[in-house]
Amino acid sequence: MAEQRDPYDVLGVSKDASADEIKKAYRKLSKKYHPDLNHEPGAEAKFKEVNEAYEILSDPQKKAQYDQFGSMGGQGQDFGGFGGQGFGDFSGFGGFSDIFDSFFGGGGASRNPNAPRQGSDLQYEMNLTFEEAIFGKTTEIQYTRDETCDTCHGNGARPGTSPQTCSRCGGRGFIQVQRQTPLGRVMTQQECDVCHGTGKEIKEKCQTCHGTGRMRKKHAVQVKVPAGVENGNQMRLQGQGEAGTNGGPYGDLFIVFAVAASKDFRRDGAEIYFNQDISFVQAALGDEIEVKTVHGPVKMKIPAGTQTGTTFRLKGKGAPRLRGAGNGDEQVTVNIVTPKNLNEKQRLALKAFAEASGKKISGSSFFEKLKKQFKD
Repeated sequence: MAEQRDPYDVLGVSKDASADEIKKAYRKLSKKYHPDLNHEPGAEAKFKEVNEAYEILSDPQKKAQYDQFGSMGGQGQDFGGFGGQGFGDFSGFGGFSDIFDSFFGGGGASRNPNAPRQGSDLQYEMNLTFEEAIFGKTTEIQYTRDETCDTCHGNGARPGTSPQTCSRCGGRGFIQVQRQTPLGRVMTQQECDVCHGTGKEIKEKCQTCHGTGRMRKKHAVQVKVPAGVENGNQMRLQGQGEAGTNGGPYGDLFIVFAVAASKDFRRDGAEIYFNQDISFVQAALGDEIEVKTVHGPVKMKIPAGTQTGTTFRLKGKGAPRLRGAGNGDEQVTVNIVTPKNLNEKQRLALKAFAEASGKKISGSSFFEKLKKQFKD
């Protein structure tokens, strides 16, 4: 049986990593190696290894026992251990050999291989336009997942038959093996080579699922995207992941939103930012203009004497607050555009304006001086 790697190395985290860091590393790797997404040789084995490592490090008791004894035990199994007792109390042990069993994998409490277990979680990336993220939408998504076999209802046996208790391990899922160590011969435990840790033998396998109890199927689910989601936000759909084992519940589906950028707007939370060009005449004399918002065009007043770079706030014209009431605002920054081509009438009018302002204009520097005058 191949020796298992350190679960910290499998997930690429340090031994002092927080629960959130462990979960983040698991989700990243499970997505990377998931058989639906990665068809390279060995990806499925790595996916299984990642799940086994997370099963240990996500459980405080298993993690503590691994940190103390430095062994992953059997595949996917709980660790053997001291049953919660301290080193000074041997009343819970059957003798000196049981103490060695606790260190070397035998005799300790192991999980019941026939107990119901929840299925694995899945991750789905949903692409949204800028507007869809702001207003939300209801849509149907499709993906492939493991589902309980319709023929055998998950037990893996041909209809009319049922799995039997494993004749080799007696339903425990592991067997005792004698090993030679520097301390002498000790008993260790390893996964049963007949039932492969399930505790059951299937004499006549289901012809549909070939004894696995699961089938790969296309699955569709309606998703209601809430208004106001942002790029990178996640939404959890309970029971939409992989099928459980031994009658356990389905795992969950985590939808990660990928929001496209807008050519007109920039967003930060519920606030939306927009740049609006105006003429220097509008800036000097004031005007009422029409401004684009995600909610449609609105009127906005430009006070006389407005300088380029001035920002105006349009209340309630931003994005919905995902975890609050109402909308944010739209902040409109105006930029004064200097015309590049003037007709003769416009040129004379501007020269007259400059003379009335006591400015002497000559050559091609006229427009730069005029632009500077509006900035002063």
